[in-house]
Amino acid sequence: MERMPSEMFQHYELGMEVDRLSQHAGILERERTEEILCRYLPPPPATILDIGGGAGAYACPLASLGYAVHLLDPVPLHVEQALDASPRSARPLASAAVGDARELPWKAASADAVLLLGPLYHLTERDERVRALQEARRVLRPGRMLFAAAVSRYASLLDGLWRQLVEDPVFLPILEGDLRDGQHRNPTGYPMYFTTAFFHRPEELRAELSDAGLLNVDVLAVEGVGWLLPNLVAELADAKHKERLLGYLRRVEREPSLLGASAHLMAIGEAS
Repeated sequence: MERMPSEMFQHYELGMEVDRLSQHAGILERERTEEILCRYLPPPPATILDIGGGAGAYACPLASLGYAVHLLDPVPLHVEQALDASPRSARPLASAAVGDARELPWKAASADAVLLLGPLYHLTERDERVRALQEARRVLRPGRMLFAAAVSRYASLLDGLWRQLVEDPVFLPILEGDLRDGQHRNPTGYPMYFTTAFFHRPEELRAELSDAGLLNVDVLAVEGVGWLLPNLVAELADAKHKERLLGYLRRVEREPSLLGASAHLMAIGEAS
């Protein structure tokens, strides 16, 4: 099993992930992700495995709701940050450790839900992504749900046009790679252009879950088109406007013609 690329570790060791979901479009990503999770998760107490859980952005709030949450992440800094945040929650994490989504340390059929909200971006080969999904299915109890996030194939194009990144000549080869085959590579080291990753088409994500043996696979848009609003932060700060926006995003979250316009996709599948 190959180790994760060194540039990925270098990117995340900058520490930016701890604040990403509290800024700009990250606020909408977090709001919608939490909404989708709460819609499908079993009631607490239940055991949740947050694989690639980063600094605990979802794990700690879920623990506070009464879930037994075990976090696993390949980046040591993220695990340190999660352990630091855990005591400030109403209920601490059940555990947090360094590990790999392709080789989980838990027994078969031991979890009530598995979150893969990051690993699929950074497993750039399809067989490695399917392996991670199979591991998630292995540790799930029958009938329980897997939640797997992916970056849309067209995220760089839409973000590049919206923020005028296409005016930067070093961004254009990155964008071309994304559009060609979804293989995102950033030779510049500039962190705003992300790091080594794979960006999915919706149908690719659906097929990978199905090939891993998951049933009743559904693919939803997370931010939908909302992340492209120029006044997004202000919209989310106004309770009435926020609920209006979220209501529209719910209505079109499965619309096939709009799925690729979302920055992130969420696939949900059931363990057999």
